[in-house]
Amino acid sequence: MSTARSVLSRVRAYLRYRETVSELSRLSDRDLADLGINRYEIRGIARG
Repeated sequence: MSTARSVLSRVRAYLRYRETVSELSRLSDRDLADLGINRYEIRGIARG
């Protein structure tokens, strides 16, 4: 059971990562700049 929970946890983390990347990627460069984020930083930020 622990292995299944571990896999499920990893899948959920990956889905959160993808959602975060997607949402930040939809923002304009100006909106990202207002947040202090450069477009090339999105993936790193999404990883947490």
